[in-house]
Amino acid sequence: MEAPHSPAAESATRSTHPTSAASLPVESPEQMQELGRRLAKLLRPGDLVMLTGELGAGKTTLTRGLGEGLSVRGAVTSPTFVIARVHPSLTGGPALVHVDAYRLGGGLDEMEDLDLDVSLPESVVVVEWGVGKVEDLSDDRLHVLIHRMVGDTDDDRREVTLTGFGPRWAQVDLALLAG
Repeated sequence: MEAPHSPAAESATRSTHPTSAASLPVESPEQMQELGRRLAKLLRPGDLVMLTGELGAGKTTLTRGLGEGLSVRGAVTSPTFVIARVHPSLTGGPALVHVDAYRLGGGLDEMEDLDLDVSLPESVVVVEWGVGKVEDLSDDRLHVLIHRMVGDTDDDRREVTLTGFGPRWAQVDLALLAG
């Protein structure tokens, strides 16, 4: 006899399999920021966005564009030393919670201290260096991987891969962000 599916097992299955994906070339920091502005139009309260890329890849530049697109207050800068910054909306939209998990070591325990689960329902939460640390916050999340083009002589060129997880992203055509 087959074991019944538990909600937790079903949730874990949903959260580990991509439901949408796209890869986009980005030629400059200005284009990275513009990608953030376009992506902001797809975001809504409760969205979790995880950013991955080496130091200097463009994670904060992308987030700056998200902040512009969401019309939030305050300059979006790297939160490395403060760990997290909240940028309230200027237009009644969702706040942008920008987290840098680089210096956080042990996963969800330290992340729980930030109370991101409290902010998530009414905000857009963007976590740099969040892989392996924040996946449990939501079955629905967008993972953005920023990769420098290998062997390229132009240091600004990137390949950005967006991967949506969960039902929230199943109906979103991320390739439309290529603009």
